Amino acid sequence: MNIVILSRNEALYSTQRLVEEAERRNHHVEVINPLNCDLIIEKEKPTVFYNDRYLDDVDAIIPRIGASVTYYGCAVVRQFEMMNVFSTVSSDAIIRSRDKLRSFQHLSKAGIDMPKTVFTNYSTDVEKVIAHVGGSPVVIKLLEGTQGIGVVLAETKNAAESVLEAFNGLEARALVQEYIAEAKGSDLRALIVDNRVVGAMKRQGKEGEFRSNLHRGGTYSYHKLNEDEKKIALKAARKLKLPVCGVDIIQSHRGPLIMEVNSTPGLEGIEGASKKNVAQAIITYIERNRRL
Repeated sequence: MNIVILSRNEALYSTQRLVEEAERRNHHVEVINPLNCDLIIEKEKPTVFYNDRYLDDVDAIIPRIGASVTYYGCAVVRQFEMMNVFSTVSSDAIIRSRDKLRSFQHLSKAGIDMPKTVFTNYSTDVEKVIAHVGGSPVVIKLLEGTQGIGVVLAETKNAAESVLEAFNGLEARALVQEYIAEAKGSDLRALIVDNRVVGAMKRQGKEGEFRSNLHRGGTYSYHKLNEDEKKIALKAARKLKLPVCGVDIIQSHRGPLIMEVNSTPGLEGIEGASKKNVAQAIITYIERNRRL
């Protein structure tokens, strides 16, 4: 099988592991930077042109599309979809997951619990916004931030007002969310492949940091999900139509809450913590669907 990994950096751990597992199972695999692809659009013959050749012999793609290149990266994924190439994650699902507001709206309608969240049209009535989520402290998140970037803990009404004014001045859309103090700077990451949890870990923010992201100095350890955590993770992945994804869960007094669903989850932390071969599970998922 010819497999293409759409990634801007073939040296990344996740990309390398996917290459290793694909080659170990005797597949031909190539890492391609989606930004260097030209999309040829014509009647009944959509094609992708890359490095002086047409990519017309691809059986499956694994999108590893970074948030900063979502628009063009998803256009490339969509082009392969038009060519009837199997993709581990659809272009529509990637776009849906990258918009935090849209994701929360879908999850809310499905009855999936999450921290109470407010989105307004640059409201200056901060006191009302804070009251909607149960009072300060509050977490303020840019709609399209990743890896903890654009996420701020405002411990007082005055702090929240200052942050919101700054975001408003930049015309940056943001969500205001209740702060789950009992989580103590930790969360859970469940890695989903084909409606199964194939690995899980607990992430803990460094001292004095409420964000648990590994890119911000957080640490990880093995975690066995309980039934409620597993159920909510699988339900969130299904609702957002993401067969391969990372689901972030925060533990609260009222049970597990969904924080985010990531369409391009990193594999290093989850494989290290769970000791599970997640990359192999993704390649097996491709093989199973190509046979179907």
